[in-house]
Amino acid sequence: MNIFFDTSSLFKLYHKETGTHELMEFFRNNKIDSVFLAEITKIEFSSVVWKKCRKREIDERVAKILIEKFEKDSQTFSFVNESDQLRNFAKELIGKNWEKGLRTLDSIQLASALTIKPRIELFFTSDVVLSEIAVLEGLRIQ
Repeated sequence: MNIFFDTSSLFKLYHKETGTHELMEFFRNNKIDSVFLAEITKIEFSSVVWKKCRKREIDERVAKILIEKFEKDSQTFSFVNESDQLRNFAKELIGKNWEKGLRTLDSIQLASALTIKPRIELFFTSDVVLSEIAVLEGLRIQ
């Protein structure tokens, strides 16, 4: 099975929080062939980690470990490269979904997933707005 993770769901693989248990169960019960990520996830993951550190949900030592682990794991992920075409698609998605509240980074995540839609079977997100829009765009979500 080929899957796409946005950063909100991917982070659950690295830090125990609401939804982590269910995600781990999914991995135990399904054969995963490829994990696709948007290229922006490389930056967004770091942002999430340091935000958790700033909010004192994790300490600096743990933050550094999480980032190091993600960077090591990145060798096994397939990244959807950003391009002018992808950024333009993200802008179109914002224009189409502005009333629903689609935000900048989520539009890039969604555009990345939709660019490879025929190659992925499930789109993972923990964001309610992004989830709703992804379904409207024809993605199967988890």
